[in-house]
Amino acid sequence: MAGKSPVVASAAQRRELMALSHSRDRGEADRARALLLTLAGWTSPRIAEAFGVCEDTVRLWRSAFMEGGVDALRRSVAPGPAPVKAERALAVAEAVLAGSVADRRNWTLPRLADEIEKRSGVRISRSRLSVVLRQKGLSAGAGRAIP
Repeated sequence: MAGKSPVVASAAQRRELMALSHSRDRGEADRARALLLTLAGWTSPRIAEAFGVCEDTVRLWRSAFMEGGVDALRRSVAPGPAPVKAERALAVAEAVLAGSVADRRNWTLPRLADEIEKRSGVRISRSRLSVVLRQKGLSAGAGRAIP
């Protein structure tokens, strides 16, 4: 069924869409551009082909915009459980690494993971521990901010 899309946007919404179309997040930018193209008269099949998505995806973007405005097109974090393991591991790691570098041993990821398990009862993999420490700006070996 081809026809004109019922999507309408105010001048303010068009400005917001234009700004969002320049987002660093490609998904946000693509959704905003798709809506701008919709407002310019493009059809779902044409937009889908341009962005390499299904026509239904374009329709979902339009529906989201009609229900929630430009904010509905922004990236959102999927709901999920709290990172309890990472939080506990980080609390122990910060306590262990907080001491003076001269007065403590050199902490490797395996040693630190073992110490976290001993103190908190939570086992975290070395690779996950590395990610958690990096996100917090910590280094297991130096115990301070990564330069």
